[in-house]
Amino acid sequence: MNKPLRRIAIFCGILVLSLLIRDNWLQYVRADELNSHKYNRRVEIERYAHERGDIIVDGKAITGSVETEDGDFRYKRVWKDGPLWAPVTGYSSQAFDSSQLENLEDGILTGNDDQLFFDRTLSMFTGEKKRGGNIVTTLNGDAQKAAFKGLGRKKGAVVALDPKSGAILALASTPSYDPSVFAGNSLKDSDNRQELLKDEDKPMLNRALRETYPPGSTFKVVTAAAALENGLYDDIDAKTESPLPWTLPQSTTELRNEGDIPCENATLREALRVSCNTVFGKMSDDLGNKKMIEQTEKFGFNKEVFTPVRADASVYPEDNRPQNAMAGIGQASNRTTPLQMAMVASAIANDGKLMQPYMVAERQAPNLDPVYTHEPEELSRALSGENAQKVQQLMETVVKDGTGTNARIPGVTVGGKTGTAQHGLNNSEKPYAWFISYAKTDSGSPVAVAVVVEDGNANRDDISGGGLAAPIARDVMKAVIDSKK
Repeated sequence: MNKPLRRIAIFCGILVLSLLIRDNWLQYVRADELNSHKYNRRVEIERYAHERGDIIVDGKAITGSVETEDGDFRYKRVWKDGPLWAPVTGYSSQAFDSSQLENLEDGILTGNDDQLFFDRTLSMFTGEKKRGGNIVTTLNGDAQKAAFKGLGRKKGAVVALDPKSGAILALASTPSYDPSVFAGNSLKDSDNRQELLKDEDKPMLNRALRETYPPGSTFKVVTAAAALENGLYDDIDAKTESPLPWTLPQSTTELRNEGDIPCENATLREALRVSCNTVFGKMSDDLGNKKMIEQTEKFGFNKEVFTPVRADASVYPEDNRPQNAMAGIGQASNRTTPLQMAMVASAIANDGKLMQPYMVAERQAPNLDPVYTHEPEELSRALSGENAQKVQQLMETVVKDGTGTNARIPGVTVGGKTGTAQHGLNNSEKPYAWFISYAKTDSGSPVAVAVVVEDGNANRDDISGGGLAAPIARDVMKAVIDSKK
């Protein structure tokens, strides 16, 4: 072979070798990356080529799939009652991807998860059409409906937990939205989503998990727990060292109570019953910022919570003495999600043991066989059993003959705490109404609840945790109890 032909042969060989290397690189090394690439339309077409698995509540599907009339995507997601369940499921859209459970459990719902490998392999031999698996939630349908009915047209949120397991029984956020209206890939779907995003009431904001509020006087149960755990007080019926008036430390400002209530040296029971700012503000100052932070973190503050949907971190900050005193009554820079305050009530009801909140009980293959079952997990020991029972006594007094009487349920022991949290610069905005509670039956405590209401239409003087939030909590707790009969 002459020299020019040899060079051409070598060059052609190098080209063939390069193509082989490139082909193997794409097929084996970059296969997963390319399969999941956002611009790989074939992946998206395959994703919507078959019916999506369902999200299940009380044994029934709250979602479904329908065939589309045009376009490359054959099926799109629909909801049985979108606004009721959107705070739980999130959305699944051909144009705008997905969120919350629809996003986190997408592999199971599409049938592409590795946990369904055997099912996919079997269907190749049986010829069965590919189907997605199901997500079985912990939600209680009656409790969810009671939460939404109670909130009505008001802005707010409700979270209900099973204290013994951490199972989420209700997760409501209002105003809500219907994910079905932008589940497709049309201009109308895009317009519908833009309209929701522009809405000043933020219907797509999950207030139960992603909004933090000052907790107001509901936080006083945490301060009481800190005082008991750190030995500041032991007897809940002994007088505290709480002068009236009481001036904030390093300040000339007196901390005031709401009205003429008996707060001077009040016992812990009486101070929580009538909600004394002076008693709990001084208590927080006596404990100091470090001990207050330690106690709040045992309840789950200062870190995100995954249910598996992420909840924003509630914050009890490092701060100076006067701000720490105000944070001890749920004001200043103290910020919390409704989920976090439900966790507080849950831990107290469960004799101090805080369980990890969760909303996925089981993942199912398309043939309904379980591929995953959740095992309850202890998150922390928030306080001792003895001290938890003391705080229970305090909270039960609040409902029996204190500020929380609207949460009473005949034949059921209820513990609770009201809160009216200041809002805006110098309390210029209408306050938030809070209520946290638990119910106790002969078989234990099946439910703990947190409710927050932002009622911009109410008269300022009519806004209170006992008036607006406690009746909602009562109805949610009753729905859970009745469903177990």
